[in-house]
Amino acid sequence: MEKYELEFPFNTSSNLIYKRISTPSGLSEWFADDVFIKQDKFTFVWDGYEQVAFLVESKKNERVMFRWDEDEDDTYFEFLIRESSLSGENALIITDFAEADEKEDAMLLWEKQVSKLKSNLGL
Repeated sequence: MEKYELEFPFNTSSNLIYKRISTPSGLSEWFADDVFIKQDKFTFVWDGYEQVAFLVESKKNERVMFRWDEDEDDTYFEFLIRESSLSGENALIITDFAEADEKEDAMLLWEKQVSKLKSNLGL
């Protein structure tokens, strides 16, 4: 698996971004069709297919890190909110892993999902 990062500028508050990357209602607006949570276990639903991820770390208005249930290695996916010291604008940085031959498709999927997130935020 290859690790990769994508950075997306957001002209909105870190609090608004954080609500969309850390809560079931926020994640179901752009990341999955539906999201259920029980303690640190998140169940993501896409077209009736369920996938479970565990919350590894969360820091309000800064980051959320998940690990897929079936992954046995050190892979994860993370949402990191970073504020530019120059412009004051926030960026959402997504870290994920993919097989070399699937990396480009995975990156395109993230771009599509983040585009939906931005649209839902009116950006």
